[in-house]
Amino acid sequence: MVPLNPTTDTPGKPLLDALDAEDSSTRLKTAMAAGSRPDPRFTDALVARCAIEPDFFVRDMLTWALTRLPPASTVPRLLAELRSERAQARSQALHTLSKIGDRTAWPAITRSLLHDADDEVARSAWRTAVVLVPERERAGLAAELATQLGRGDRDRRLSLSRALVALGDACKPALRKGLESHEPTVRAHARATERLLHDPEAGFDVTTDEAKRIMALGPHQAEGSAC
Repeated sequence: MVPLNPTTDTPGKPLLDALDAEDSSTRLKTAMAAGSRPDPRFTDALVARCAIEPDFFVRDMLTWALTRLPPASTVPRLLAELRSERAQARSQALHTLSKIGDRTAWPAITRSLLHDADDEVARSAWRTAVVLVPERERAGLAAELATQLGRGDRDRRLSLSRALVALGDACKPALRKGLESHEPTVRAHARATERLLHDPEAGFDVTTDEAKRIMALGPHQAEGSAC
């Protein structure tokens, strides 16, 4: 394992060098060492690596290491990453903020992040928003999330449904509006989400099946066959 020395004249430099190693196991061990011996002077190096790290397990360890540092050190740096042009930087910063759980970060979860064109960023924003949202704003968040019902592939729809379900009763008005939509796929997604809300063990593939049926039969015939 590469030794970490926070007392050097260039704090974080040895760590940054080790995190840039070609071998992913070296990067994983280095991130683990940084979390085991947390020092705020490693913050920049850890956050910078999150933006470019290709290995999922190393990214997960980097997040863990960041959660071991004081929020006063990490949160401002992570908030700055939300404005990055690099999608992974935004996604990882959101993920780490959700793990830290500092609700002062809530105002930074903007509408543009919730609607990000990159699926991973959008999903991370949904999960983080659900964790950080104040109680009084839960219904508003649900309404915002519900504007994306029916969009994307199965994974994106399932992620959105899980975020809405995590808001509990606050999502019910938004789902009712979705059920009244003129778009068949929006109604199908809203119905599947409503089922998950009432029965967390319910399967979600009904959304995919129902959408295929709508496309094959047409919206009016599909609804008639469901009666």
